[in-house]
Amino acid sequence: MYEIARRHLGKVVAGAAMAVTGTAVAVAISLPGSAGADDTPGGRGALGAGAAGTAAGTAGAVGASSGLQGGEGGEGAQSAGTAPPPATVAPAAAEGRKGVGSDPLTDDELSRAETLALTPPGAAAQQNVEGGRGPQHLGTDLADPLPGDGTRRAEVRLYDYGRDELITRTVNLDTGKVEKSASQRGVQPSAHPEELREALELILASPLGKGVKEDYRDATGKALTSTTQLWFNGDLYRTYREANVPAQLSRCGEHRCVRLVTKVLNGAWIDTRNLIVDLSARTVTRVG
Repeated sequence: MYEIARRHLGKVVAGAAMAVTGTAVAVAISLPGSAGADDTPGGRGALGAGAAGTAAGTAGAVGASSGLQGGEGGEGAQSAGTAPPPATVAPAAAEGRKGVGSDPLTDDELSRAETLALTPPGAAAQQNVEGGRGPQHLGTDLADPLPGDGTRRAEVRLYDYGRDELITRTVNLDTGKVEKSASQRGVQPSAHPEELREALELILASPLGKGVKEDYRDATGKALTSTTQLWFNGDLYRTYREANVPAQLSRCGEHRCVRLVTKVLNGAWIDTRNLIVDLSARTVTRVG
């Protein structure tokens, strides 16, 4: 009698496994086949969320059905077709003025570090990307702690366009002093958004920007008069990655040169990849 019951139980378990497997196959087949086809910013994420929601809903239906079969009328059972309650997002914890240990730099610490890094003598004689007084801020990171010292320090990267020098200053956030400063030439960190905006300004002011303006008018029917009408991004133009470098760009690496990608806000792409901006010389050159 025990053997009969055991064999019967085995068939039931096997049958349940087949049912779950069949459901999984059905879920896989029902997912959209064009996943990832949306090239607009956020398009893939939205599609992925929808697919995940479809799979989660099917799995929930399977779970609800199993719960009803296992114990009808039970308190934990969810009736078929009943949607779960909406999820809630907990508000982010308030950020303090100072971080602790290896916590990321707070907004107050970032602002304080940049201000302190710009105060040493001689900073006013340096130039930013627009040719104004003071070096161009590129970025600020939490500095590595010294052994046995819990003091928080920030490493601030600046660029002096007057001398084409990268400046790195280490600031003690407790004492407010610049503890270390070093300058290097020929070292080019990634571009800052302010540098990319200035590069786009130079393109639009250049004769080579005529095609960009024409493409914008074709796409929108309006005139392109400001960088705020475009979405843009980009980074440094590195000559060692290029097969053919025009003579006008031979100093890129010593100079700070960038390449942009641009598009109409919520619209079509405008190809600017063949326009290289030398921010140090303030020139625009066509490549390719």
